[in-house]
Amino acid sequence: MGLRSVSVNGDAGKTTEHPWWKEAAVYQIYPASYNDSNDDGIGDIPGITQKLEYIQSLGVDVIWVCPMYDSPQIDMGYDISDYEAVYPPYGTVQDVEALINEVHSRGMKIILDLVVNHTSDQHAWFKESRSSKTNPKRDWYIWKPAKYDSDGTRKPPNNWRSNFGGSVWEWDELTQEYYLHLFCPEQPDVNWENEETRKAIYQSAMIFWLDKGVDGFRIDTVNMYSKPTGYPDAPIKDPAAEWQEAGLVYCNGPRMDEYLGEMNAILSRYNAMSVGECPFTPDPARVLGYVSEKEARLNMVFQFDSVDVGMGSVFKYMTKPFKYTLADVKSAIGRTQKLIDGTDGWTTSFIENHDQARSISRFGNDSPQWRSRSGKMLAMLFASLSGTLFMYQGQEIGMINIPQDWPIEEYKDVDTINYYAEVGRRNPNDPGAQISAKAALQNLARDHARTPMQWSSEVNAGFTSDSAKPWMKANTSAQEGINVADESRDSSSVLGFWKQMLKLRKTYSDCLIHGGYKLVDGDNPTVFSFTKSSTAGHFKALVICNFSSKESELPLIEDLDAAELIFDNVSETQAGARSTLQPWEGRLYIVKKDTEA
Repeated sequence: MGLRSVSVNGDAGKTTEHPWWKEAAVYQIYPASYNDSNDDGIGDIPGITQKLEYIQSLGVDVIWVCPMYDSPQIDMGYDISDYEAVYPPYGTVQDVEALINEVHSRGMKIILDLVVNHTSDQHAWFKESRSSKTNPKRDWYIWKPAKYDSDGTRKPPNNWRSNFGGSVWEWDELTQEYYLHLFCPEQPDVNWENEETRKAIYQSAMIFWLDKGVDGFRIDTVNMYSKPTGYPDAPIKDPAAEWQEAGLVYCNGPRMDEYLGEMNAILSRYNAMSVGECPFTPDPARVLGYVSEKEARLNMVFQFDSVDVGMGSVFKYMTKPFKYTLADVKSAIGRTQKLIDGTDGWTTSFIENHDQARSISRFGNDSPQWRSRSGKMLAMLFASLSGTLFMYQGQEIGMINIPQDWPIEEYKDVDTINYYAEVGRRNPNDPGAQISAKAALQNLARDHARTPMQWSSEVNAGFTSDSAKPWMKANTSAQEGINVADESRDSSSVLGFWKQMLKLRKTYSDCLIHGGYKLVDGDNPTVFSFTKSSTAGHFKALVICNFSSKESELPLIEDLDAAELIFDNVSETQAGARSTLQPWEGRLYIVKKDTEA
C-alpha cells in the first residue's frame, strides 16, 4: 500500500485563488471524549491543546470544537446556559483563548459550534422570559396558548414531534402557556422574529468569540430559525402516535434567507467561515440558495443524504441494521456532489460526526479481518470527493461501534434513551421489540461517536488515567490495536493511510477538491466507481471501491487502460492480478489527458 510516483505533476502551475476554507481539511473534536488533562474522567480544553502536535501531524488545516459553553449538559452541551462562559469541567474562557492562540501559532485555524436555534432553559434570557407574560424578554422565546378539545381537555398548539420524542410543546404552569422546543424540553427555541433577540444572539454567541480570534462556526440546525406562519400540523406518517415528525414543516421557513444574510454580514467582517447543518431539505435548489456565493448567506452546508442512508423514515432508529444497498450510497453522494456542478455554490464531504455511528460499522466491515482495509477504502472515497472535507475524531484511526454485547445501560445519549423507552411503551408485552431496537441502536446510535478517543491500549484507552472513571466507557477495541500509539508505529495502518490520503488530496486539489464528479458503472451492485475531472481539464482521477467482503471483478471503464494507479489500500495490488478487486479494496488512478502541455 502507498503512494506511487507519477508523471502527472499534480496541480503545478495552478494559479486559481480560492477562499481558505474551500481547500481545508477540518478535524472535529468532541471535548468530553477527546483528552482528559486532569484525570477527572471528562475531556477538556487543555486536553485538546496537549494534542495539537498530533492533530497537526494528520495534515488537517482546521479544528472544529463542539460546544464547550456553560451548560447543564442535558444534550451534551447543545443546551447552552451562557454563550460567554465555558462549562467548568472543560476549563475556562482563558483556556479557550490559549487554545485559539496555540492553533494559530501552528498555522491552523479553529471554528466553534454555534447553537442559536435554542438555548438551555437555564439561560438567563429564558428565566426572564418564563417569569411572567409581561417580562420584557417574554417575546424572546416562542409562547403559545393552549388549544382545547370538545371535552375541554388542554392540548398543545399542534402535533409536531420533538427530535427527541414527545411533543415539541411544554406546558408552563406559572404563566399558563406552552413554549416551543424542537429538541429537549430543556432546550426552548428562541424567537428569531424579535430583532432585539437576534442582535443579542449575534453579540453574545458570535461577536464575543470572533473578537477572540475564532475563524468561523459550524452552525447547528441552521435552517430552523424561521418558523412557518400559523404553525400548521404535520402530516400523519405515524398513525400509532399522537405526535408526528415535522421537520419538513418547520425547516426552511419564510425568513431564513434574511436571518442568514444578517449572520453572514458579521462573519464576512472577520473573513470567517460558516458551515450550516441543513436537515430536511430535499430540494437542491433550496440548498443552493443557502450556499450560493452570490446570495451571501452560508459558505457551505452539511447535507445529510449520505449519513441518512439506512435510517428509518418515521423514527431514524426504527429500521434494521444495514437496510440499504450500494445504489443508495451512490445516489446520496451523487446528490451532494451535483450541488457544485455549474453553480457558484460549495459542498462538503463527510461520513462521520458526533451525531452518527462509526462509518466502518455502518458502511464497511468492522470484523477484525476487514475493518482496517474497509476503513482505508472509506477514507479514499470521501477524501476524493469535491468540497471541504470534514473528519471526526477517531475516524482517522478507524474507530468502530460499541461491541454488540454491551448492555443498553452503557448508552448515554438522550436520543438513544428516549427511543428505547418509547419502543418499550409502544410494545409493553413484546420483548422482541426492544431486542430489535437495541440491534438498530448498536448500528446507528449517536453514542458510538462519543466513546473516548483511543490514544493507547490502556484500560481507559489513554483518554484518562487507568485509575479514573471516564464519563463514558472506552471502547474495548482500543485493546485490539485501534489506537493512536499502535497505529503511529505502523505506516500501513488506517492512520498512516489517512495521512497519505490527505497529502494526495492537496497535491491533486484541482481534481479531488474542485473537480467535476461523474459516476461510472452505476448499476454495479458491489463496486462504486467515479471519475473526478480537473477544472483545468489536464487530467482526471478514477476512484474504484469494492464494497464487499468478497472479490469483485474490476469494472470495464473507459480510460482505465491508460490510467496510472497511484494509491491503493491493498499492497498486493502492485504485484497481483489487476483484473480482480480484493475484498474492500480501493484504488485511485490518474488519467493524463492529451490536452496537457
